[in-house]
Amino acid sequence: MPAADQPHAGLAARAAHEFRQYVAVALYLFVCFAAVLFYKAAVLRMYGLAFTPLGLAAVKALILGKFMLIGHALHVGEQLKHTSLIYRLLFRSFVFLLMLLVLSIAEEMIRAMIEGVPVAASLDNFAGGTWQQVLAVCFLMWLVLLPYFAFRMVDEVLGEGSLRRMFFARR
Repeated sequence: MPAADQPHAGLAARAAHEFRQYVAVALYLFVCFAAVLFYKAAVLRMYGLAFTPLGLAAVKALILGKFMLIGHALHVGEQLKHTSLIYRLLFRSFVFLLMLLVLSIAEEMIRAMIEGVPVAASLDNFAGGTWQQVLAVCFLMWLVLLPYFAFRMVDEVLGEGSLRRMFFARR
């Protein structure tokens, strides 16, 4: 391969790696969100209210998946390198929760401006509208982030790709 083509090959490989990471994160988030929204739909159906969750789960997973990759690229929550793994896990998952909350609010504000809806009105309905619902959504999102970061951090400790090979390689 000519030397001039090597940077392009490196860029293509990096883009493919980033895309695979994005698909994996978005798929994980989709499964988690779909499970929660299916439960919500079942509860609402008991009261005669129709609710279709899959589209919402897919859109939120794609948006938050991209936000998470941006956070990884910016090394968000990686300040506690010399503490125990549990403290790093709790810290990183909480920092990402805050980052996703702020970016989701910004997304909601931008959507409102595009649709011509008052920003204050769109934020009134954010995560259900009441502070209890916002708190519940934040807690559920934190519970989604914990296993995600636990997997990533244990994989980093064992060597990148180790857990993937343990789970998916033929024995």
